[in-house]
Amino acid sequence: MEWVLTALLDLVLPRSCSGCGASGAQLCDACRAVLDSAPLGPVRPTPCPPGLPTTVALAAYEGELSRLLLAHKERGDLALTRPLGRALAKVVAAHGAGPYLLCPVPSSRSAVRRRGYDHALRLAGAAARHLGTEGTAARPLLTQVRGVADQSGLTPAARARNLAGALRATGTPGLPVVVVDDVMTTGATLVEAARALAAQGHLVAGAAVLAATTRRGS
Repeated sequence: MEWVLTALLDLVLPRSCSGCGASGAQLCDACRAVLDSAPLGPVRPTPCPPGLPTTVALAAYEGELSRLLLAHKERGDLALTRPLGRALAKVVAAHGAGPYLLCPVPSSRSAVRRRGYDHALRLAGAAARHLGTEGTAARPLLTQVRGVADQSGLTPAARARNLAGALRATGTPGLPVVVVDDVMTTGATLVEAARALAAQGHLVAGAAVLAATTRRGS
């Protein structure tokens, strides 16, 4: 198991915390406490895009949490999947007891090839296992049907236009679906995910993210 391997490496090799850089372990006690904190509750960007499902976040996208998410997503620190997934499970549980299907927002094929893994799918799987509710499972119900431009630097309106119609849902409707992702910025991605799922007949119970940006603007 990954956590056993990580513990062994921590004993043999000098490690530093992916969140704050403190020596001793890949995830220090202080950064673990950030992940163990209670979720913020429902969050909404300003402006809030039409169609945004009720979205719960663990915390703001800043400090140690932002560095942990970047380490998991871009630097291949996959030992963080388990603690991040445990934190995501608490966020999902804020929507109610379930059971739910946890549907990750899909990364582009090129991003998955470059990283070698789908970070959101890993988080969804870890969260589902931690919840342990009968029937709850991670399901990659969404696929990209066209390319989208890099979202960095786009205004909220431009992000919405960039993503409109970019996703398609699959699967037979059944259990309520919670859309999961690591970060919510303007909410445009979650809106498109909810639209595609609803078009397939899925009931979208809400969205769960580990972090929400404090970005504001028109």
